[in-house]
Amino acid sequence: QSFKLLGFLDVQSVPCSRESVLYGSVGSLVVGLGHFLATSRVRRSCDFAVGGFICTMLGYWFYCRYNLAQHRIRQRMLKEGMRNKILFEGSSLDPERKQTGNERGDS
Repeated sequence: QSFKLLGFLDVQSVPCSRESVLYGSVGSLVVGLGHFLATSRVRRSCDFAVGGFICTMLGYWFYCRYNLAQHRIRQRMLKEGMRNKILFEGSSLDPERKQTGNERGDS
């Protein structure tokens, strides 16, 4: 069962969306309550809470997506390295294999 935020953002299937909404909710609570305690103005505190939600949610969204992209790049590099290790293991192209004088072309 999926939960759609604003009718189009499927929170369960989109990476980082669930955490972004949760952190945004906490951020809105902290900012709104902090502003209310400082000024005792309800309407203005609600405006700050909405702004805190948007800023916190978008901030964590970009942070999480950046880390996810870095993780996928490292994973792709590791997969290619493992494939090359299996492909070149034991051949003359293996970088870990000790080369003798005959293989290097030395006379």
